[in-house]
Amino acid sequence: MPFDVEYSPVGDGLGMRDFWLYVWLRRAALIAAHVVGLGLTLIISVLSRPGTSLFSWHPLCMSVAYCLCMTEGILLFSAEGTIFCFKSRKNKVRFHWLCQALVLIAAAVGLGFILASKTVSELPHLVSWHSLLGFSTLTASLLQAACGICVIFHKQLRLSPSPARLKLYHATCGLVVYLLATVTVILAMFSDWFQATVKGIGWWVFAMLPLSPATVVMNQITNAYLLRNKMTS
Repeated sequence: MPFDVEYSPVGDGLGMRDFWLYVWLRRAALIAAHVVGLGLTLIISVLSRPGTSLFSWHPLCMSVAYCLCMTEGILLFSAEGTIFCFKSRKNKVRFHWLCQALVLIAAAVGLGFILASKTVSELPHLVSWHSLLGFSTLTASLLQAACGICVIFHKQLRLSPSPARLKLYHATCGLVVYLLATVTVILAMFSDWFQATVKGIGWWVFAMLPLSPATVVMNQITNAYLLRNKMTS
């Protein structure tokens, strides 16, 4: 597994032995985040049995969007390295854009299926915490995409904030979106469908799994952007 290691200010001041232990723990957490993101997507895809109903496509599309594509699109820039063979930042940015475009496409398709399912079943919309947080996540995702467009086309749009400031806004918004998505996924596990499918200790394991990549993503963005901006301000 190739790692394109970049400098991170976190860990400075540690002894050599403690530093390398810290590095390997962070790498282990990064690998775990990749495994959990992919694992959750595959397991939810199997449990939802896509094609058996209109609703069955909703968990599949949303897990692909947020558990897989958004997770990989963010972890691509980890200071501990990446599982992908991208050496230049330009290629990483392009792959990041691809992942985020897939997030919006898969999320839109998933939204369409749940709206159609509830309409056919004559069930009300936006009545649960899961649906409310899900709607907030989708809205924030659109704002995040708009912020990303501002970063890429800063000169063409003639925006007053500096590129560094826009990147900070983009990273902060991305963190908010990912945390919203994590809470939404966890709330989905309280739904009647999921509780009827997964029971006992397995349910508790599933409920805790989304916290692993969320913690890694939060540390990555905080250390790479928010902490650095605080140190240089």
